[in-house]
Amino acid sequence: MVVVSPERFEALVAEALDGIPDDLAELMENVAVLVEDEGEDPDIWGLYEGVPLTDRVDYGGGEMVLPDRIFIYRLPICAGCHSEAEVVEQVGITVIHEVAHHFGIDDDRLDELGWA
Repeated sequence: MVVVSPERFEALVAEALDGIPDDLAELMENVAVLVEDEGEDPDIWGLYEGVPLTDRVDYGGGEMVLPDRIFIYRLPICAGCHSEAEVVEQVGITVIHEVAHHFGIDDDRLDELGWA
C-alpha cells in the first residue's frame, strides 16, 4: 500500500479533472466530484451516483435537482498501488471512468476503450 495524504490525493484528483479537455469539461452539468477515504464496498475505487446526461429527459421537472456525485476513494486506490506514480495513474483512470458514466458510457464500453 502506498500512503498518500488526503491533501495530496485531493490535489491528484483536481489535476485529473483539469486534464479533461475544456470542450468536454464544459458539458459536465450538475455534478460534484468528492474525495472520500472509502465507500461502502472497500474494493471500489470510484463511484458515480446520478442521472447520466444521456438519460436526462425532463430532468427535475423544472425543479432544482441536487447534483450527481462522483466519489473517488483514496484508501482502496492507495491499497491497490505500489508507488505514488501508480496512484497518480490510477486516479486519472478512475476520474475518467466515473466522468464517463456521467456522460452515459457504461462499463462494457469503458472496458472496450481500456478505461475499466
